[in-house]
Amino acid sequence: MSTNFPDEERPIIQEPRTWQDERWTAQVIKNEDDEGWAVAMTLIGEAEPALVGPWTMGRDKKNPKLLDAAAFHTLVKTASEVLRRHEQQLHARLHKSVKLDTANGRVQVLLDIVPDEDNPYATLTALNDDGEQLAQVRVAAGFKFNETSAAAWVENDFLKP
Repeated sequence: MSTNFPDEERPIIQEPRTWQDERWTAQVIKNEDDEGWAVAMTLIGEAEPALVGPWTMGRDKKNPKLLDAAAFHTLVKTASEVLRRHEQQLHARLHKSVKLDTANGRVQVLLDIVPDEDNPYATLTALNDDGEQLAQVRVAAGFKFNETSAAAWVENDFLKP
């Protein structure tokens, strides 16, 4: 279902088992794990669905319930929330921060991981209370970042750990 249309020319599909708007496609599919049905929500341009979930059987208990506008909008809301949570988790994994009280005042230490496929790395940055950068060094992407390692870096005059 990967038809490449410019945004203005992409046909909008609203069929019993496939429903689409400018951003999302919902497709009712046979559930391979049992005799039921599932619905896959895919963001336009993406190869894999953002969400796959069970789909209701129709009145004949054999075929799937038909997609309609209300069901599609509920699925879009759910799939969008799944993507939002995924982005938040990724951001939390790649960007960490601790605040330390030091003899020279409060220091915030940040670790920002760059997940480059060939050369992943991280940047360790220290900021004062006014948000001014005190120091920055490049470290390995697997750098063990916690309050203890951040404090050791600050106490060692920001020398590369």
